[in-house]
Amino acid sequence: MSQEFVITIAQKAIYTLFIVSGPLLIIALVIGLIVSIFQATTQIQEQTLAFIPKIVAILVALIFFGPWMLTKLVEFTFQIFSNLNNFVG
Repeated sequence: MSQEFVITIAQKAIYTLFIVSGPLLIIALVIGLIVSIFQATTQIQEQTLAFIPKIVAILVALIFFGPWMLTKLVEFTFQIFSNLNNFVG
């Protein structure tokens, strides 16, 4: 197993991580921004107010994006195992 092969696997792993976690992070960011604007306009400074909407939004997003995320992870895992099979020996 060469250094280039290990670096390529690491690059693909990081890319897959960004692709899979991206939609959930973007949704959490948008919900956090909306709650922050709401807190600023109503002058409610409760720190725990942002948690419940974010948790609900992430759970709903997992329902929609979960199958796609799982497919991406399974594809990446299959690629790793199929490539490792070529270099074992």
